[in-house]
Amino acid sequence: MAYKRQSFHTVYVCRQNNVFINTGNSMHFRRSERFSKGKKVKTTTAKSKLKPDIVLKNFWRDNARFADLFNGTLFHGDQILTPYMLLESDTDVSSVLKFNSYAETLRHIPDVVKKSAYGIDFVILSLENQMKVHYAMPLRHMAGDALIYMKEYSDTVRKNKKDRLLHTASEILSGLRKEDRLHAVISLCVYYGETDWDGPRSLLDMIQTECIPIQLKSYVNDYRMHLVQINDSDVYRFQNTEVEDFFTIMRSIYRRDYHTIEEVYGTNEISAELGLAIGVAAKSGILIRKALKTNDNGGVMNMCTALKELMNEGIEQGKREGIEQGKREGIEQGKREGLIEGIIKTYREFGLPQGTAVEKIQTEYGLTLAEAQKQVAMYY
Repeated sequence: MAYKRQSFHTVYVCRQNNVFINTGNSMHFRRSERFSKGKKVKTTTAKSKLKPDIVLKNFWRDNARFADLFNGTLFHGDQILTPYMLLESDTDVSSVLKFNSYAETLRHIPDVVKKSAYGIDFVILSLENQMKVHYAMPLRHMAGDALIYMKEYSDTVRKNKKDRLLHTASEILSGLRKEDRLHAVISLCVYYGETDWDGPRSLLDMIQTECIPIQLKSYVNDYRMHLVQINDSDVYRFQNTEVEDFFTIMRSIYRRDYHTIEEVYGTNEISAELGLAIGVAAKSGILIRKALKTNDNGGVMNMCTALKELMNEGIEQGKREGIEQGKREGIEQGKREGLIEGIIKTYREFGLPQGTAVEKIQTEYGLTLAEAQKQVAMYY
């Protein structure tokens, strides 16, 4: 089944199980009906259905941003990758895993995949966007990279067979010529959460290594994940203005550092595309609405007007968090007081002296002598 959507930048066709072009915001139009003075009136309501992963895929697909993201996070800001070196690559690396008579279909679609050309050779660069902590992420990365290698391996075998390049028994068995080599894969995971990543960062972090005899530990293969998270992104050196602005504004929002946003961006304009990416990553309805409205009026947004609403949004969120914390603390306090009451009443019913009850709750709950005596006096 095929259908078309009107998107933020372009029209893309999405078929079941295959997305050929990742775009930004998509707009759905829903037919609705209402009645007025006995007459049936049809209206068309615009309903925006933003998917953060699609918006962020589209933002990082830009070669200049993609190259600077890798340069800033992996290569200390050195310009190892340049935009003109990057080529779009197929993101669907699904494959069939076979072992003797067993076969299983594995599906993996990285968010963005690029090939970086070095003369006649290239390196495959893969990007995963992650909104929440995933406790199996290193395993996912290992499996994803393996599928990219498997896809290239399968393509190479297919070409070798088609061109009849396999001659020896070993070449026919593997489908590869002795001189065939796969291209390196480098994967990056960008975590957009407000809290620090508390999950594993390598395969060994997921394995119960304490159960492995020390003589065997060095033989257990590891697979390290390259993780980028917002909270500590100020250690990276970005050259691209939009990439730098993305991480700076995101950090400031999470740290409630509105002074920095006002000082650096208060009178500046940013692109609606950047504002939208920040909005969906930070889950800020204010920035999302501003970005969508601005796109209809020229494509740039002024942070000065958004800043006040953004500050108010942060203040309201802080209030909500404070209320919830207060509720939790109140419940805990209530439980504590209930337990103290139960102890005192039990001592009283058994005819034990007040001093014994005072000593018990003072020791059990860390109360001062005066506090414990006050509590006991309420029930004796």
